[in-house]
Amino acid sequence: MPLKTHWDELPQLNMTPMIDCVFLLLIFFLVATRLEEQTPQIPLRLPEVVDRGALSPAPEKLVVSVYRDGSITLDNRPVSLEELTVQLAALRRHYPDLAVMLRGDARAPYQHVAQVLNACKQANIRELNISVRTISLDNSPQHPP
Repeated sequence: MPLKTHWDELPQLNMTPMIDCVFLLLIFFLVATRLEEQTPQIPLRLPEVVDRGALSPAPEKLVVSVYRDGSITLDNRPVSLEELTVQLAALRRHYPDLAVMLRGDARAPYQHVAQVLNACKQANIRELNISVRTISLDNSPQHPP
């Protein structure tokens, strides 16, 4: 059996590749980071475009509810009759195929529902649905499945 007569060198850790990687990462993040833009100092005139409507699809159906006391909600947000007309008209400009589902309380005076129908007409809503509940001959309400 041969005997070992010389000492092996102690292993050394070479830090050069690790420092190179750290510097490359540092340079990458410095270049990739957006620095604060100084746009107010650059005098330029921005191009103008024509508004052609919304880029997102139209909502499924807006739900307008008319309560017994005459209060109105648009998608569960309380609105006045004037606000309803303005908001529906604005949405109709962006979404030409906008549909509205009108839900009126059965105990509410018809005048309140008629005012909301008129607001939809003024906003040029073309698809208007009225929600009702059907009853059977024995006068028990039929709930949809």
